[in-house]
Amino acid sequence: MSGEIALVLSILVATIILFVTEKLRVDVIAILILLILAWTRLITPREAFSGLASNAVVAMMAVMVMGYGLDKSGFTNRLIRPIIRISGSRERGIISVISLTAGTLSAFMQNIGATALFIPAVKRISRKLQIPSSRLFMPMGFAAILGGTLTLVGSGPLIILNDLLRQGGLTGYGLFSVTPVGLALLAGGILYFLILGRYVLPSTAEKEGEGTVQRRVIETWDLPAAIDGFRILPGSPLDGMIFEDTGIWSEYRLNLLALGEGRDIEFAPWRSTRLAAGQELALLGEAASKEKLVQRSGMAAVENSAFLEKVRSGGEMAFSELILPHKSHAIGRTIRELAIRKNFSVEPVVLDTGRQEYRGDISDIPLTPGCTLIVYGHAPNIRALASRLGFIPVTPLEAEQPAGSKPVTAFLCFALAIFLVMITAKIPVALFSGALAMVLFRVIDIDELYRAIDWKTIFLIAGLIPLGIAMEKTGAAQFLALQVIGLLEGSHPLMIFFCVGILATIFSLFMSNVAATVLLVPLVIIVGNLTGINPKALAILVAVCAANSFILPTHQVNALLMTPGKYRNRDYIRAGGIMTLLFLLIAVPAVYLLF
Repeated sequence: MSGEIALVLSILVATIILFVTEKLRVDVIAILILLILAWTRLITPREAFSGLASNAVVAMMAVMVMGYGLDKSGFTNRLIRPIIRISGSRERGIISVISLTAGTLSAFMQNIGATALFIPAVKRISRKLQIPSSRLFMPMGFAAILGGTLTLVGSGPLIILNDLLRQGGLTGYGLFSVTPVGLALLAGGILYFLILGRYVLPSTAEKEGEGTVQRRVIETWDLPAAIDGFRILPGSPLDGMIFEDTGIWSEYRLNLLALGEGRDIEFAPWRSTRLAAGQELALLGEAASKEKLVQRSGMAAVENSAFLEKVRSGGEMAFSELILPHKSHAIGRTIRELAIRKNFSVEPVVLDTGRQEYRGDISDIPLTPGCTLIVYGHAPNIRALASRLGFIPVTPLEAEQPAGSKPVTAFLCFALAIFLVMITAKIPVALFSGALAMVLFRVIDIDELYRAIDWKTIFLIAGLIPLGIAMEKTGAAQFLALQVIGLLEGSHPLMIFFCVGILATIFSLFMSNVAATVLLVPLVIIVGNLTGINPKALAILVAVCAANSFILPTHQVNALLMTPGKYRNRDYIRAGGIMTLLFLLIAVPAVYLLF
């Protein structure tokens, strides 16, 4: 072992320790390693900063921009509706549908592109259904990585596999030769999170954004957050009553958020609305009050219904804190006089005049200068209420989505980028063409392009790429591979398969998975010829296991999800460690038996 190899391996060990202990932020660790490699002259200054212009980093910047554009344009809202309709509002259902969809898309497009498409959608689903985003992003990202093993065009290692086989004098594989292995891996990954997700996934609270704002409003004003559905049964005393006369406000201190009849939904129904048997009510309030109302009114609780799902997740439903300024024309008037429910389909929940706080039936309390009104409804309706009546919104509301053809335009720009990726090997050029198209067609402006890029993630990947360069340049990677392969002589074929899978897994954590494949495939072909094992089987195992990068956030997809998922290294070590073992237990026997 040369001194350079020993030094590179020492830096590799130090990198692992820093990632595991989390003494520093991941991007700081990456930049520190970059500089150490340059100062020790293991790589040149040009090589040290080559990561900033690498294909992986440029591609990541492009997908961040396109993901932002898809979200801003309103396309994401259109995407999440069928997802929620199919999966319902339960965490497991959401994980199943999103993971299966992202994994399937990754079979025919780069997994980072599939991930970019779903990041804004998962953010919105998390906010609407009040599921921590950290419990959704990782299953989706892992599924996108696993989906890359479904076809020979799903990931970089599999794309170059046939070229490497031909260089070794072997015939290549067909497009779907690897599909049985990929299907087993994708199914195993999805089932893993459905069964063990509650134990291995973090429930990280949002540090910023709308989710946190909503929780702050709920906690500050001690608001009930649970929305429950009830159906009026035949013979109920409520059948035929005017809503205002039911006592739902005054006696039970509940709020009627929506009224459903057939396929029609009326949000924040007017006080003079007449109730009828068969209608569904979405009520907000304390559980004890709801139980008391059900016992007395002849209603039945509805656990799951299309109506309730639409109320809980439809549109941009939110609490909002509104303050009435001194010069508003609404001063001295009541909620009844302003007809807030009738005119804006928004439900008033709390009125605080500064001297006293009112809940329940607050319709006839005059509004005073500086009073605070808490309402619940669609964000566009709340904005309209504030604008027309002169309220000042204190709670930040999600930006209004543009109308017209912008969602279609954004998707066409994204589709153009994916199409270009499929017909050309110039992946970063293709993806950035789609990002620039969004600017040219005014989906986003050029300043938003720069803001959309998460520089923490960019420097994480750019800083670790030089470590892979150093391992290749000094011969450290080949040294490790030869040492492991040398230990395999005389071993059982299955043991050789497992060692090759583990070796590919380790290499893909700290160097490009394509580089790991290029390095290992020629070596395992030699091993196969010497041991009598099918060298093509060992080669495809290397290409498949190069995707087994779950234990650290060094894979492009995992790095991309660190910020939106609020993940830490320990989260990947816990969930990704088990996923890594499961991957090997599925992939190795599958390749051993099928090839």
